[in-house]
Amino acid sequence: MEGETSWISHCPDYVAPDMVEFDSFSELNDEDNREASVVLVDLILPDDLLERILAYLPIASIFRAGCVCKRWYEIVKSTRFLWNFSQVLSQKPWYFMFTSSEEPVGYAYDPSLRKWYGVELPCIQTSNWFIASSCGLVCFMDNDSRSELYVCNPITKCYKSLDEPPGLKFSDYSALAISVNTKTCCYSVTIIKSKQVPGNFFQWDLSIHIYDSGTMMWVTPLTEVLTGWRGGDESVICDGVLYFLIYSTGGGGPDNRHGLITYNLSSRSSHGLLIRSFIPVPCSLTCGRLMNLKEKLVMVGGIGKPDRPDIIKGIGIWELNGKEWQEIARMPHKYFQGFGEFDDVFASSGTDDLIYIQSYGAPALLVFDVKHKQWRWSQKCPVTKRFPLQLFTGFCFEPRLEVAP
Repeated sequence: MEGETSWISHCPDYVAPDMVEFDSFSELNDEDNREASVVLVDLILPDDLLERILAYLPIASIFRAGCVCKRWYEIVKSTRFLWNFSQVLSQKPWYFMFTSSEEPVGYAYDPSLRKWYGVELPCIQTSNWFIASSCGLVCFMDNDSRSELYVCNPITKCYKSLDEPPGLKFSDYSALAISVNTKTCCYSVTIIKSKQVPGNFFQWDLSIHIYDSGTMMWVTPLTEVLTGWRGGDESVICDGVLYFLIYSTGGGGPDNRHGLITYNLSSRSSHGLLIRSFIPVPCSLTCGRLMNLKEKLVMVGGIGKPDRPDIIKGIGIWELNGKEWQEIARMPHKYFQGFGEFDDVFASSGTDDLIYIQSYGAPALLVFDVKHKQWRWSQKCPVTKRFPLQLFTGFCFEPRLEVAP
């Protein structure tokens, strides 16, 4: 059908059997010319050189390559190909957009080919689960009991269920983060739990729980009572340090509603007050989104109006250097207006050099390239808003074949 193509992938040994389809919603051009070139290359290249070439293709093209012929199928499913693929610079991060407030269904955007694909996520049951990602792995945690945890590769659909984390059974707020060590292939999952002290709105119990895939055990290195502040749902790990936002419970001015706390995961100190690591946010924010860009902490925040700090007037992007925030970009007004109605809170995530920003009220997706300082709309997502209260959200992840939980 014109304007829409679909293709069926092969099923290598490292891919779950039910992962057999990516639906592309963008036209593929010059297919005949490309196929003619492929035949010529296939005749003259030895396997090892062909493996290296194929390893540089975008993920979606690798799956298509496996359908070309038996030889290519054998190559892309081989262990040696996975090793070659792991040596290539990471693929540009994809963005998965949920298109239902209830079901975990949606489409994944590939910025390399500027296409949307229908991708079925494993494990997750509703779109409001907690989600964190790192180096090809995605961690899901349910939003009810917060006892169901999974780590998966959304491309290969390999997944692992984690033991229930220790600590409070039910917390008022939780923040999830994951960090993959690409050298050891081990990963750490952190959960920050925050619960109000009974009868005292200004005091909140806060605890940090860490899962190590090497030992397959949880530890709780720190529990503390915060006064005047509470934890939230925003955290990320950068270069061995856990960063998370805290929120004022009263007593502070309008410019002091958010703050940043740091915790060194290497030392895992249980001594000293967390509040001593407090870093003020760069300005009055309506919300903040934390992300790891090449082991640097980056925050995307809604900038509040001077007279009404809870009303958004724009969006800024900052990088943390030491304890100082450095503004690296501010969304041009034409893009801010392009979202239509923009809520005071919004979805944003990123990795490598790309940051995705999305309004909860529409499927429009804006991409910011940090390296080239370029703003660009994604291709239009193949979904339309069906009713006024329909919400859209999503998350960013690196598409990788060689990583497994």
